[in-house]
Amino acid sequence: MNAPIKILLVDDHTLLRSGVKLLLQRNPLFQVVGEASNGLDGVRLTAELRPDVVLMDLNMPGVSGVEALQLILQDMPQMVVLMLTVSENAADLGAALRAGARGYLLKNIEAEQLGQAICRAAAGESVIADAMTAKLVSQFRAGQNAPQADYDKLTPREREAMACLARGQSNKEIARQLDVAESTVKIHVQNILKKLKLSSRVQIAVYAVERELGK
Repeated sequence: MNAPIKILLVDDHTLLRSGVKLLLQRNPLFQVVGEASNGLDGVRLTAELRPDVVLMDLNMPGVSGVEALQLILQDMPQMVVLMLTVSENAADLGAALRAGARGYLLKNIEAEQLGQAICRAAAGESVIADAMTAKLVSQFRAGQNAPQADYDKLTPREREAMACLARGQSNKEIARQLDVAESTVKIHVQNILKKLKLSSRVQIAVYAVERELGK
């Protein structure tokens, strides 16, 4: 059995932290290695404990979740940070993703979905709450963080992979559909990011959905 995914919880609400911890500890896939009640403690514990995934609240007194995220990524650029918040504000979503969050989840998420999101993020994927996808598309259409590159630069195979991403498929599923190795899919994804000047799988998916490329 693989080692459990080590998780750090950062949230100023004690009751919510306790509830999330209880849910995660019921699953042998996860190990909660620490808790922080504010952003600065979250930054300190991330450096000290080196978790696989940080679950970070967005709105906290003092240092906000986005500010803590930026501090974490300055020293640990590969750290996986997922925002777990009540905010459905498109500006908050955009700020978190631009700061480098691997995902944006809402606190009304089902326990099973949360577990799946953590596993996907730990495996290198970006995850975003379904309820926020349309708002992210709207932000792109409004010109915020809009990709400027030319879609025509993509190879036919990269376009196929992009359409799969728009349908929410994992690397393994894309590899199976395109009949290629999973490592080849990863190369396609990196090429797409570079050519379209995007920074995450989430942005690729939104770019594709906006242009109806996943149909």
